Amino acid sequence: MNHWLTAPILIPLLGGVLQIFMAYAPMQLRRTLALATTVLMVVAAVVLLGLADDGTYRMYAFGHWQPPFGIVLVLDRLAALMLLVTAILALFCHIYSIHRTDTQGPHFHTLFLFQLTGLNIAFLTGDLFNLFVAFEVLLIASYGLLLHGGGSTRTVPGLHYVVLNLIGSALFLISVGMIYSVTGTLNMADLAVQVPNISSEDLPLVKAGGMLLLVVFGLKAAILPLCFWLPRAYASATAPVAALFAVMTKVGIYAILRVYTLVFGDEAGELANLGMDWIFPFALITLAVGVVGLLGSRTLKTLIAWQVIISVGTLLAAIGLSTSAGTSAALFYLINTTWVVGGLFLVVDLVSDQRGSATDKIVTAPRMHNRALLGTLFLLGATANAGLPPLSGFFAKLLILQAVTPGVEMALLWSVILIGGFFTLIAYSHAGSIVFWRNNEGHIESDSKLTLPVTVSATALIGLSIVIVALAGPISRYTDATAAQLHNPAGYIEILEMPVFSEGKE
Repeated sequence: MNHWLTAPILIPLLGGVLQIFMAYAPMQLRRTLALATTVLMVVAAVVLLGLADDGTYRMYAFGHWQPPFGIVLVLDRLAALMLLVTAILALFCHIYSIHRTDTQGPHFHTLFLFQLTGLNIAFLTGDLFNLFVAFEVLLIASYGLLLHGGGSTRTVPGLHYVVLNLIGSALFLISVGMIYSVTGTLNMADLAVQVPNISSEDLPLVKAGGMLLLVVFGLKAAILPLCFWLPRAYASATAPVAALFAVMTKVGIYAILRVYTLVFGDEAGELANLGMDWIFPFALITLAVGVVGLLGSRTLKTLIAWQVIISVGTLLAAIGLSTSAGTSAALFYLINTTWVVGGLFLVVDLVSDQRGSATDKIVTAPRMHNRALLGTLFLLGATANAGLPPLSGFFAKLLILQAVTPGVEMALLWSVILIGGFFTLIAYSHAGSIVFWRNNEGHIESDSKLTLPVTVSATALIGLSIVIVALAGPISRYTDATAAQLHNPAGYIEILEMPVFSEGKE
């Protein structure tokens, strides 16, 4: 069964390569192949989630090279969860793109599948350098997706996105080189063994490399002050691309969780919990800035883009507590915010199509034909994001608030999350009331009709907030077990001793 670990990588990779060779094939055939590829990825993610749920670490060594010398994939509960969240989001984004945005530029399906390849490599790799490779694969694909459809409105934000990420990639390589120069390894399990035994002479270099790595992951996650590129970039992208990008910031958060609980965790000696003291305050400030951006948004797409930053701040605030309860609550919130934010990007695109020249601007416009459906979907998404009952956002934020112990941290976390939630509700209420209820006379240049694929995609992602509530018990138990596994990295380190042909080891 260990060969299943390669499936989330090989399926989109082979699908993307096949799309290149089918460049002149009928579009319907290419769409069918692309959707089949995404469906297979969901199946693979479900299988891997079932395998990981027994608490066993599973390793796949390419070429039968024993770690730490070879390239390895490692499956645990966290990797399996991220694979499933990404696969489900990607499926509905892909369905939405059919007959809508995939013809606005060449190679959309190829880039989309290569993006998924990079994401899945990042979640499964057990090596820091291959994490860098995964970042490059997904970023190169994201450059093309961000510019998909062309136009000056995408070119400038896209250029900013490319430049910042190129800088991040350079810093990533420098930090990896600094760590490798001392430890002689980049396998994360091996690093977890080497880091506690670093001599005092080499300690500053590894510490600098670790802090620089945290900056890189902070850029990927869009934490303040490295977040101001995000609103314009996401707001300018096509709807399915922006929706898929809802998981992009989670890659940076995943990397922080993985590296700074395993390599620089409690057992890392003098480098234990490296940089974690900075995460909590910066996360709260990021959350507060995101709320201010939300209140000042003039378009619905920008509003949802700032919501991504709010979710980053909320996630990292919970992770910054450095407790198993905080990590579990963050993972529960991550599932909710990734799907709901992705769904809102799709809903906003449908709203924009039905408002003529007003598009997604938060201004009065003639009444939409599908106002009831789109208004309901927007209301559900806003309710989940603001953290109001009975949707999943409420339970996710409640878990975060319960995870903090009484003291200064509790006062700060409760204040920022509750006050931020209140102003988030105001921002969504203001935007929703203007767009859906304040109608005036005007000219609609085009009135797009809803089709079944786009309606199902947007509805499904928003509707998953209700599914999360219905499955809150099993999901919470899984995130609790995942957090416990993360904060006890001894099992991960044992992969160094696994025979390359074995099924895995507790």
